[in-house]
Amino acid sequence: MSLFQSSNPTLSEKFFDKSLAMQGEVQGVMSVRGAMNKFGFMMLLLACSAIGTWSLFYGDNPNLAMTLTMVGVFGGLGVGLVTSFKPNWAQYTAPAYALLEGLFIGGLSAIINEKMPGIVTTAVGLTLGVGIAMFLLYNFRIIRPNKLFRSIVTIGMGGIGIFYLIYFIASYFFGFNLPFMNWGNASMLGIGISIAVIVFAAMSLILDLERIEQGAEMGLSKNMEWYCAFGLLTTMIWLYVEILKLLSRFASRD
Repeated sequence: MSLFQSSNPTLSEKFFDKSLAMQGEVQGVMSVRGAMNKFGFMMLLLACSAIGTWSLFYGDNPNLAMTLTMVGVFGGLGVGLVTSFKPNWAQYTAPAYALLEGLFIGGLSAIINEKMPGIVTTAVGLTLGVGIAMFLLYNFRIIRPNKLFRSIVTIGMGGIGIFYLIYFIASYFFGFNLPFMNWGNASMLGIGISIAVIVFAAMSLILDLERIEQGAEMGLSKNMEWYCAFGLLTTMIWLYVEILKLLSRFASRD
């Protein structure tokens, strides 16, 4: 189990240990194909939900779209936390998480597209491109994460997470503001930070894929397919948001 070090907090070692303990009570074991199929299904749910919010925003009910966006933000966070602490509920909570995050993604994308037309399509394409590239690099064994790779990604992701949390608390409760953290800020520092975060998110996809493969090899319970798909979707959503933020910075330079 020493190899089970992931930068994705939703795919941490203790939850795989829990799944092994429950395996005797659950029929069937997870497979890579099963996990990827469920990931694809959740991506479809997210896309449908996002299109719905997007349509409302550009239709005759933008206020409802904004309300649904906020429901997606807080509902997705809540369901995501529940799924993280209760992985055996993932077959129910993971699809709900995808739908809620779709509300958020659709609303956010519509807001950004209103200010900077065209960049959302580019962000979607780049996100899918990065995701496919990471999958192929891992699948064809071009990139095989070693101990150093895992350590760098884990430490980097931990640092990013702590920084984002501290900044959120400081800005929300105390009005503290760092201009280079704002959407549309075109400073070189802001652009550099966005690029670094995107690189770490892409590298995290490699570790997520490795965890899915290792989970299947260990014979984890079938329900872990939903949990692993949830973890992979979380990384993809984060990657999309960071790419969209980077593109908003470039658009502001024009």
